[in-house]
Amino acid sequence: MAVAITCVVLVAIDLRPAIVSIGPLLPSIRDEFAISNAQASLLTAIPALLMGLFAFPTPWLARRFGRDKVMLAALATLTIAALARAFADNVTSLFAATAGVGAGIAVAGALVAGFIKKNYPRHVALLTGIYASSIGLGRTISAALAGPLAEASGGWRIGAGIFTLPGFIAIGAWMIIARAERRAGTVKSGTFAPRKGSSLPFTNPVAGLAASYFALNNFLFFGLIGWTAPMYIERGMSGADAALLLASFTAAFMVANPLAGFVSRNDRRRLIALFASTSLFGILAIALMPPTTPYLFIPLIALGVGGSFTLGMVLPLDHARDANEANSWTAFVLGIGYFAGALGPFLLGVARDSTGGFTVPVWMLVIAAVLKLSLAPLLQPRRI
Repeated sequence: MAVAITCVVLVAIDLRPAIVSIGPLLPSIRDEFAISNAQASLLTAIPALLMGLFAFPTPWLARRFGRDKVMLAALATLTIAALARAFADNVTSLFAATAGVGAGIAVAGALVAGFIKKNYPRHVALLTGIYASSIGLGRTISAALAGPLAEASGGWRIGAGIFTLPGFIAIGAWMIIARAERRAGTVKSGTFAPRKGSSLPFTNPVAGLAASYFALNNFLFFGLIGWTAPMYIERGMSGADAALLLASFTAAFMVANPLAGFVSRNDRRRLIALFASTSLFGILAIALMPPTTPYLFIPLIALGVGGSFTLGMVLPLDHARDANEANSWTAFVLGIGYFAGALGPFLLGVARDSTGGFTVPVWMLVIAAVLKLSLAPLLQPRRI
């Protein structure tokens, strides 16, 4: 089990740097390719969008071609696309490589969750917490290093391309997992979609509430990941300092992931409201008091968003009666949640271009945080 945990950690670390590292680099990329803020925001929005869309077909791919083949193909796609983006010489290749990044992350992420559920059913909470924290570790490292590496190298390409290295490590890690399972004769196809008799709950109002909660939280997360650094660079912060500020966001997010799971109980509504209120308070602070120390309120927002993320992942399990239904609810909530979350960076970028500043985009985040908080009383667990 220790080897499996280590390999899952190495894979998880690779699943966010190609997205998060772009935030501190957006101003440089925008200037080099002469694109608008709305277009630049697609570098964050496209991966998030594909993370939603690929939540649905990934189980079919795993059943059709084999889980390990699909996983290795996804990790290879992510690694090659991240490297290709660092060498992009035009807007088309830039966005095509970004789409490859999103597809690789989407498929790999879904299959890791299936691997944990199928192979370690008695340790799902523990391994999921480790998995989420490892994703956060990858976020934090990339957020902290991207800006300084770009400034030290005189351009954004090194800051983006360096994060292909975790991809090669992740591929090796999953090969170890696949080999160990073959030797044990326990290879199982990961599944993240319903089987016969357990359809996606598109018409279930409770599922709609859970998906809306997760979507609003992802709107906040991806919007802040994409625009925190550019916003504070516009306010006079250096690229390196803006990268560290973004790293403080991802670090606090990483701390909140296991914390929320540890203190959570069956009826999570009060805890949901607490984390939602925390993120709302922080966003209101940067909206009403822009010059106020960002190193206080940006991590505070991240604590709220990070805790809400973990609770949002648990909500489908609160209402599922069996494993197949849990898969269908999870696929639905993640698919809708990530797809809607992808709108965050894009809509904030459009608002920034339209208004010439970040005042309106920040108030859009406030509205999303208020809506998320308003759902807390409605997210009661299923009554047995």
